[in-house]
Amino acid sequence: MTVPTRYGIRIGGHLDQRWSAWFGNLTLTHETDGTTMLSGAVADQAALHGLLTKVRDLGVVLLSVEALDAADGGTRVSAAAGR
Repeated sequence: MTVPTRYGIRIGGHLDQRWSAWFGNLTLTHETDGTTMLSGAVADQAALHGLLTKVRDLGVVLLSVEALDAADGGTRVSAAAGR
């Protein structure tokens, strides 16, 4: 049995909240630096890759993907960044 992992996906620009449903109902948080953090539980690696494909298809800049520790409210436990 696979336990969903919480992820934070940071992208350039501010996405409108209506995109939340398209991203599997992830929470969209507008950051003060002009980025958007998409966060929430992702079922498995295939689902994560699907979300990253949606980021690509939308044409926005992917800034980082972080696995978050759900036990302490979302503290980053690992990160990979790139443009």
